[in-house]
Amino acid sequence: MSFSLQRPRWAPVLAWLLAAFFVFGAVGNLLAPPDIAESYRRWGYPDWFHVVTGVLELAAAGLLAWRRARPVGAGLAATVMGAAVLTVLLHRDWGHLPPPLIVLALSVLAGWGALRSGRA
Repeated sequence: MSFSLQRPRWAPVLAWLLAAFFVFGAVGNLLAPPDIAESYRRWGYPDWFHVVTGVLELAAAGLLAWRRARPVGAGLAATVMGAAVLTVLLHRDWGHLPPPLIVLALSVLAGWGALRSGRA
């Protein structure tokens, strides 16, 4: 696998890895075990908000997996992770900050890669 700015061959691999991450996250949010439900309560979200998050994560995963929709999926993924970053920053919940921050950056990179792949 080579790194190229003209036609990023790593972009589909990153998109599929992110899709898997978002499926895993969606399942966790949709099932909402006690620790996840407690985090949502602590952050001040309504009891049903984990379902909204799970559905958005599942949508992002599906769009990331579909090549033609990959830029939109990356945008949705970045939006979901941006909201997560903002939530933990506003609540000074520093222990929860690294994962969404990293996934936000990877989502932006995947979107850029998908757009570049479409032009090549």
